[in-house]
Amino acid sequence: MRFTLRQKLGAVLIDWPRYEWNLRELALPGRPSGHWTRIANRDDELLAAPRGNGVDRVGRWTSRLHGCAVFPSLGRRLMRRSLAEWPIELSPELAGSETEEPDITFVIGHRGIDRIPHLLTTLRSIAAQSDARIECVVVEQSERAEAGALLPDWVRYLHTPPPVAALPYVRAWALNTGARLARGRLLVFHDGDMLMPRRYAAELLTAHGLGFEVINLKRFVFYLAEETKAALLDGVPAESGKLDAVVQNLQAGGSVAVDREAFFELGGFDEMFVGWGGEDDEFWDRARTRRLWPWGHLPCVHLWHRAQPEKVRRERSTAARLEDRLRVPAETRIRELSTRHFGIPAGPASSPSPSRMDSP
Repeated sequence: MRFTLRQKLGAVLIDWPRYEWNLRELALPGRPSGHWTRIANRDDELLAAPRGNGVDRVGRWTSRLHGCAVFPSLGRRLMRRSLAEWPIELSPELAGSETEEPDITFVIGHRGIDRIPHLLTTLRSIAAQSDARIECVVVEQSERAEAGALLPDWVRYLHTPPPVAALPYVRAWALNTGARLARGRLLVFHDGDMLMPRRYAAELLTAHGLGFEVINLKRFVFYLAEETKAALLDGVPAESGKLDAVVQNLQAGGSVAVDREAFFELGGFDEMFVGWGGEDDEFWDRARTRRLWPWGHLPCVHLWHRAQPEKVRRERSTAARLEDRLRVPAETRIRELSTRHFGIPAGPASSPSPSRMDSP
């Protein structure tokens, strides 16, 4: 993006000092120190978590950090600072025994041979999680099973061919189907191109242990630029990579944890969202009826990939459906969706059908 001289001067005079304060975490007499989690856009209002450095940004939708867009060096410094505190590691093997009853199940939906390298790198990030018993379920939604033979032995795999060959990828159906297989008491709905700090699962368990049923710990998502693709897929650390954007307030997208019982009581993801986008925001709106932890304090890294034309086209239609669905009270949607027998390998749920019953 190109910025005008006025925009650059505004970023220097208004944004840069606040970045410096929070990146350096300075302390003055009578004033609390800054912290990198408190970096935000100039008009943002932040709500502090009841414990730790987590914050929630007031407002429904995701936003990009303007200062990092004007001066990319600020984004790289923020990434280095946050990952120094919460490092991301990659491991080829899962820590602990695969026979242990898991505390957490990571659920990933997948389609496309070109995304398999991203998926495998994401799985290495999950395998490196510490101080938590985990498992991972990968649901491949495609005509042909392409990913299964390439996955590590510790990953549970399910192939769900679409009931109609022309059916676009239905992310909601993939995640619901994976949730049916999960053994963990806490479900993490996770994108196959997202790397998380090694203590992500342990931090989720801490919040869950406090009684929270829906947990979002993401403070910033660092979207890597195309130049980083080869290095990251080979396992080179991300700290010095170029960025396309730094995003805050990514709520249900990317990675979110939900108590297993609460997830099914909420009705899962709405499988009438055909394509990408909208299904996570609609679910998050219903999730607000439960005990919610929205205060993010962790960084995460999004692997670069080309935008998929099918996704862009489908997002236009799912945006319209999201607008319509949000006009319906959350409690009404919960009652409606919980009567549908969702997450069935035969196909997405479109209406109640007792013959397709499959209890969680």
